Amino acid sequence: MLQISEFLPGILLAYSAFLLAIVSPGPNFIAVIGTSMSAGRPSGVALAFGVAFGSLTWALLTVVGLTTLLTLYASALTAIKIFGGLYLLWLAYKSFKSAAARQDLKAQKMAGEKRTLTGFLLRGYLVQITNPKAALAWIAIISLGMQNGAPLWVAATIVLGTFVLSVVVHVLYAIAFSTPLMVRLYGRARRGIQFTLGSFFAFAGMRLLTRSN
Repeated sequence: MLQISEFLPGILLAYSAFLLAIVSPGPNFIAVIGTSMSAGRPSGVALAFGVAFGSLTWALLTVVGLTTLLTLYASALTAIKIFGGLYLLWLAYKSFKSAAARQDLKAQKMAGEKRTLTGFLLRGYLVQITNPKAALAWIAIISLGMQNGAPLWVAATIVLGTFVLSVVVHVLYAIAFSTPLMVRLYGRARRGIQFTLGSFFAFAGMRLLTRSN
């Protein structure tokens, strides 16, 4: 029980960082809502599952890579935390900059609307797996949740938990944003959402940079 309480704050922080990251408009967000609006909810849901499986792939690759690196070079943990913290601060800057901007969210229709549900699932997977920023984000997320000497179940909990969050959130996007009304409502709330995201990323980044091993 003591071991769970020791690692639970980091796991919850990793969940929070991941959840807020996928709330922020990006390639995945635009792909899901654009597909839902142009090709219908079932296609959007299929693409959402593809995005979630792509995220799961990045999570597994990051955990395996970092675990291997730390096994060979224990001192690499400090460098990983510094990198992750700086990346989170960069995300905070981008969120604050987006909050200050006046442009509204626009859901673009994507080419290739006439495809099977399997095709949309594959497309969602490719959208996520070819996004280079996903690798950087996962290094920061895993760094938040993993402490020095953390057991394997901590990494497994982060990977599986974020996969479930990704499925739920992206499917909700596909369902909710299948109408232009939701896009307009989100556009009106965009600044507040981006400011909140920036504040959290700044907090998480500073916490990672100042946390001892």
